[in-house]
Amino acid sequence: MTERPRWMDDETEALQRLAHDFFAKEVAPHEPRYARQQHVDREVWTEAGKLGLLCASIPEEYGGGGGTLAHEAAIGFGQLHALATSFGGPVHSGIIAHYINAYGTEEQKRTWLPRMATGEVVSAIAMTEPGTGSDLQSVRTTAIRDGDEYVINGAKTFITNGLLCDLVVVVAKTDPDGQAKGISLFLVETDRPGFARGRNLEKVGQHGQDTCELFFQDVRVPAGHLLGAAEGQGFVQLMEQLPQERLVLAVGAVAQMEKALELTLAYAKEREAFGRPLTAFQNTRFELAEVATIVTVARAFADDCIVRAMAGRLDIVGAAKAKWWLTEQQCVVVDKCAQLFGGYGYMAEYPIARLWADARVQKVYGGTNEIMKEIIGRSL
Repeated sequence: MTERPRWMDDETEALQRLAHDFFAKEVAPHEPRYARQQHVDREVWTEAGKLGLLCASIPEEYGGGGGTLAHEAAIGFGQLHALATSFGGPVHSGIIAHYINAYGTEEQKRTWLPRMATGEVVSAIAMTEPGTGSDLQSVRTTAIRDGDEYVINGAKTFITNGLLCDLVVVVAKTDPDGQAKGISLFLVETDRPGFARGRNLEKVGQHGQDTCELFFQDVRVPAGHLLGAAEGQGFVQLMEQLPQERLVLAVGAVAQMEKALELTLAYAKEREAFGRPLTAFQNTRFELAEVATIVTVARAFADDCIVRAMAGRLDIVGAAKAKWWLTEQQCVVVDKCAQLFGGYGYMAEYPIARLWADARVQKVYGGTNEIMKEIIGRSL
């Protein structure tokens, strides 16, 4: 990319370089091992925290970097351009920390955010259940008030950072008979009696990113662990924060598209077939031309969304457009790029194969792309 995006200044450009250098040196070389053990080393979190690569957009008074979404985007681009795909920092910093910052009490923010910024505390958000995905109104996990405590019961699945997390933002029903108005969010420490982790899930891609099941059996938390001023605010909180989550996913899609194009251009110039480099064939040039155009348009769209989000103008519909279209194009791009690698594009040792396998779930989590189209369609 030759031109600096509108949301980037000297500070965020330097931050992106710092993130890239850290993840390229300290994380990317270990990706094969992370894939085998199904999670990054815990030390990656604390090392990232030391460099200010966690909670960069959280206010300094709570231990964060005092930056904006631009800082999170810079870190995300740096991480993914370095092919360090297993680290769950974007979810921790760009999504979960903002629930606490936006809706937490002063005590909750001072208790958790500084330790999240250092990496001492790893966080997860538990929305999806075995029988409930994008339809958050239908969650069955309950949180029933009992005196000065809430008693939480239920099961969650597909939870990013679930294996290593110390703190979970849990989506639960405080009114089991209610729909959206019955949903509340709770801060739950993972050392509480009744909390259990299930198996680390075997996924098609993203093998090094820990994803597991979580179980809550009569888990008691103080009433002060409710996130928000009153019960029943959870659905509104989710709707307010989901645009940023979807933008985080969209930014990741663009970063991985850019990396796939970079890898494929280098390979096509070096690889020969029938005595000529692949770039000498018209089909190769045409495929690369298509990919390069998609990446250019995708980057411009993502950059515009970041600028709008920083100004508070990225709404639910705009974020849905970014999430579905950019993740869809990610799958198109990495598939075209993998094809140009031939048989090597299917070998796990090649980064392009990992990018291809990792891309597929992007169209599913954060709200399926079908749900994104439904959100957009209703607005028309």
